[in-house]
Amino acid sequence: MGQMDGRVAIVTGSGRGIGKEIALRLVRDGASVVINDIDDAPAEETVAEIKKMGGKAVMCNGDVAKPDFGDRIVKTAVDAFGGCHVVVNNAGYTWDSVIQKMTDEQWYAILDVHLTAPFRILRAFQLHFKDAVEKERAEGKRIVRKVVNISSTSGVNGNAGQSNYSAGKAGIVGLTKTLAKEFGRYDVTVNAVAFGYIQTRLTKPLAQGESGEIEVQGRTVKIGVQGGRLAALNQMIPLGRGGLPEEAAGSVYLFCSPDSDYVSGQCLVVNGGL
Repeated sequence: MGQMDGRVAIVTGSGRGIGKEIALRLVRDGASVVINDIDDAPAEETVAEIKKMGGKAVMCNGDVAKPDFGDRIVKTAVDAFGGCHVVVNNAGYTWDSVIQKMTDEQWYAILDVHLTAPFRILRAFQLHFKDAVEKERAEGKRIVRKVVNISSTSGVNGNAGQSNYSAGKAGIVGLTKTLAKEFGRYDVTVNAVAFGYIQTRLTKPLAQGESGEIEVQGRTVKIGVQGGRLAALNQMIPLGRGGLPEEAAGSVYLFCSPDSDYVSGQCLVVNGGL
């Protein structure tokens, strides 16, 4: 028996990276999962991997920042698995500039994906679980549901060149603490995990003068970190390295599991002791 048997989880941005590892961790403990990615191919690969493991997963792909996405992904969970118990708001990317060079498009794009999208998803989640909890209580059942919002040390401490990302990641902590107070009466815990340097494609080391890129809704966005900066960061981190995606997933799993049923409104900083 897994700790997550019978639970249904939504994990945004779960076609690859940290989100994929979160989804796999939940499936290994018995959860059924809704996989999401902005691109179809990574999501299809993750679903295939889960099914090969003997787990259950469906896809709800597309841009989490679209106005109808929150309703759509919650409906996908309910239609496929009969309910929803866990929401992990993980999807996101960076689009950096110092403030004098940052455009309105950059500002709003990053706030939309990191703050507005979770707001809409959790609004749709509340409309679902309110009725579900009333029915469960009438039957004498008590089920603790979970929300985990992914923040960043940029949101906790700030980071030069990331005014948009830092603002969004600070905002998600505020949303977390507010919804912990609103959702508590329904036995829903709401927590955040703020990651430092985790080794993903967004933090891939670059040679001097090179630039990595991703495509997001027709935009080409530069990503990656200069190798010299990463080397200095590794020296500063007491554990001596950036975290692995599967290690990042473990901290999120803590807030998804029954072990944290009396933990809510918290922001756990995961940075190797920095």
